[in-house]
Amino acid sequence: MTDTMGKAPPLLDQQLCFALYSTSRAITKVYADLLEKLGLTYPQYLAMLVLWEKDGLSVQEIADRLQLEGATTTPLIQRIERMGLVLKKRSTTDERRQDVFLTEKGRALGVHASSVPERLGCALNITDEKAYALLDEIKRLRAAIV
Repeated sequence: MTDTMGKAPPLLDQQLCFALYSTSRAITKVYADLLEKLGLTYPQYLAMLVLWEKDGLSVQEIADRLQLEGATTTPLIQRIERMGLVLKKRSTTDERRQDVFLTEKGRALGVHASSVPERLGCALNITDEKAYALLDEIKRLRAAIV
């Protein structure tokens, strides 16, 4: 079927947006299976990655790093705090600011989580080189958009 201009409607499987969306959902599902053993959801894992990279960030800094709204990040941090992985403390320099610190349990979980990227690569049957090349291409695409 064609439209009034004589063009066929776009096909779903030829849309970059759908390829990215469906791939993201599929990879998130693989992550969910890998993270279940750690007791983390995918969003919790992302927040922990930020803190394993740099401890003592504010909730807003974590939100910025994850490209989320503060209102979305706050309940996420509260859940991992209830799990005993992090501790929130009021900043000594700005009482409006809450800083988030890893607990010993949170640091120890980081050691266990260090195998997740390798296990993901195995699950996706992708080499490190291919994964890094794909990551670079995706970053270039995102940079062109924002």
